Amino acid sequence: MKLPQFERRRVLGCLAVPVVTALAVGLAGCASTPSPANDREVLLQRANVFWKAMLENDIATAWAHEELSQKPGWTLQAYAKREGIVYENVEVRDVRSLEGDRAVVNVKVTYSVPVLRMSGQEVVLQDEWVRLQGQWYHADRKSIL
Repeated sequence: MKLPQFERRRVLGCLAVPVVTALAVGLAGCASTPSPANDREVLLQRANVFWKAMLENDIATAWAHEELSQKPGWTLQAYAKREGIVYENVEVRDVRSLEGDRAVVNVKVTYSVPVLRMSGQEVVLQDEWVRLQGQWYHADRKSIL
């Protein structure tokens, strides 16, 4: 049996309200704020992947974790040319601070700068990170050492 057009609209309108309500409630649960402990865990995972890539000279993986990769005008090729540091050992220690979309991670680094004939240098970096569109990226800094 075919319903008149006015009747079909009324039936569809009655069905649409519960469906839209259910979707809104479901999506609100997805948009909930992550717990601070989970936020720190996700940040530490990203930092570990980034620094492992730097240690292994995996420029493509490191680039994917850089804030610069999200900025127009920067390319992987330009990024690859800016480093002159050889990382010998890296230890991502902990999250020093996390406020909103900015964070600082403590990272112990042993490095060399062959051009300057420096080797075996150690430093604990206060490594800055920024969250863009819900994802953590290594913050753009002029120099990290």
